[in-house]
Amino acid sequence: MYVTYIRTTPEKLWTALTTPEWQKQYWFGVHQESDWKAGSAWKMLFSDGRVADSGEVLEAEPNRRLVLKWRNEFRDDLKDEGWSRCTYEIEALDEAVKLTVTHVSEGRKFIEAVSGGWPKILSNLKSLLETGAVALTSK
Repeated sequence: MYVTYIRTTPEKLWTALTTPEWQKQYWFGVHQESDWKAGSAWKMLFSDGRVADSGEVLEAEPNRRLVLKWRNEFRDDLKDEGWSRCTYEIEALDEAVKLTVTHVSEGRKFIEAVSGGWPKILSNLKSLLETGAVALTSK
């Protein structure tokens, strides 16, 4: 579970979470494709077009909550661990937004792999929304 507070609005945060142009900036060139509706396909793509991860949008409440069924596609050892669940919860505060990301999986290797990335991605997201620039340019 990761919690961060960002000086932004729920609407701007939702846009950053669901728009490839924003994602590429804070996710080190990676972006996601979906129509962001419950039941829709979801995939994450490397900058060269290869599929990194795939799954399904389980829940989508714009500006409030997004839940993804998520599986790694490019490493066999992680793909074999099966599906994970990633939940983004957005809570408006006075002048900021609380973002809670919970990523759970029964696969130990998968969670170990993503746990190193989430702090960097969320730090970049926060910096981008608050200052217009990311904090880190390489993983």
